[in-house]
Amino acid sequence: MKGIAVSAHSSVIDFHAHFVPDFYRDAAVKAGYGNPDGMAGFPHWSVDEALAMMDRCGVAVAVASVSSPGVHFGDDAAARHLARSVNEFSATVRDEHPDRFAFLASLPLPDVEGALAEIDHAYDVLHADGVTLKTNARGLYLGDPAMEPVLDALDQRRALVVLHPTSPPGWEAVSRGWGRPMIEFPFDTTRAVADLLLRGGLIRHPGIRMVVPHGGGALAAFADRIDEFTRIFAVADGPDVAGQLRNLYYDLAGFPVPRQLPSLLAMTDPSHLLYGTDWPWTPEPVIAAATSGIQASPLLDQDQVTAMMTTNGLPLLDRFGADESASSDPAA
Repeated sequence: MKGIAVSAHSSVIDFHAHFVPDFYRDAAVKAGYGNPDGMAGFPHWSVDEALAMMDRCGVAVAVASVSSPGVHFGDDAAARHLARSVNEFSATVRDEHPDRFAFLASLPLPDVEGALAEIDHAYDVLHADGVTLKTNARGLYLGDPAMEPVLDALDQRRALVVLHPTSPPGWEAVSRGWGRPMIEFPFDTTRAVADLLLRGGLIRHPGIRMVVPHGGGALAAFADRIDEFTRIFAVADGPDVAGQLRNLYYDLAGFPVPRQLPSLLAMTDPSHLLYGTDWPWTPEPVIAAATSGIQASPLLDQDQVTAMMTTNGLPLLDRFGADESASSDPAA
């Protein structure tokens, strides 16, 4: 893949990248997750491979996290230990390459008490750049009242929260044997954000800076339907569905063109779009094709494409600062 053509004075930020350390993969496989979310297995990953891929793809900074299935495999104590290990590993990688990686802390949800302790450790000790939340944690969705203390803690820290989809409860019946990332992931993203919005979670936590993955799943297609049903169901306080969805950020990892991007742009402004590769879960040739498709779309002009890939996300990354380039040229 050739380097991404952007301004010489700007740097590409990948808001959807992943760490897959060997110890994490081994823990997941041991717990019975050798075929995560119906996929063939975990992709191979190393820091050196990640940096090489970033250089080949013109990515200056990767905002990286642990993907689905997360760190909780059924035992709270084991999940707390794995979350701490993942976060300390991620912080070390960030510290060794501070201009190349931002890291999102994993939380041992649905263990709320453990998650609150890990938020404190991640921010106060490890200086995390944000957190990643799965669309559901073993059936616990973001809008559930049990999640309120976690959202309160993140709101108080003005946290960058990057969502990541995972398999929904009951996937055995609804996925029909297909890998869940194909259909269930975007629908669970839609379900999680809609539920959080309808239950007032976004309004109650205005300090959270939220990024929704994969172009928001099906949110743009369903936004007007959700809005209309707030009246049918007499949802309390009549939430401004369109306004709240417009204010979120959306990464474009996946396949947003030619059909998803038009509806997404009808829901939010181009300034709220972010670039994402989903590497290493998405192979480089697929990333190249998806990126070329976005760059060639007539729906975004060149300035909007460049901003999507470089500067739109700077207000979300406190360590880099809104007035600074995210990084020097990675090829330098």
